[in-house]
Amino acid sequence: MIQCKRVYEGVDAADGRRVLVDHLWPRGCSKAALQLHDWLREVAPSAALRQQFHKRPQAFAEFREAYRRELAGHPEHWQGLLELAGQGTLTLLFAARDGAHNNARVLAEFLEEELDRRGAPSSPVCYAGEEGSGG
Repeated sequence: MIQCKRVYEGVDAADGRRVLVDHLWPRGCSKAALQLHDWLREVAPSAALRQQFHKRPQAFAEFREAYRRELAGHPEHWQGLLELAGQGTLTLLFAARDGAHNNARVLAEFLEEELDRRGAPSSPVCYAGEEGSGG
């Protein structure tokens, strides 16, 4: 399970693995208080994309698509997160005020889709070699 949580919210036992996915360290948070397992700066949006979204937060759909393109181009930055999500709860930590429109939400959605894609194959089982299969 993948969930998102603002860094300023309290730590909960249900958080599982806590990973900060922002490029910049959150203001006013000490490293000890944040209690995270990892900080993956490289999985955050590029500086140019981050700045563009900061100037135009109403353009979330554009940000979302551009960030997803960045993620698709660098699987080495997020593949480890898939492994963590497969082992239990993964909490993506972010500092943005808007809990619904931020990079962690886009990343969580992207990772969930990757997990679904890598799940059990959806194609029918091959019956080649069985009687009446014609092959």
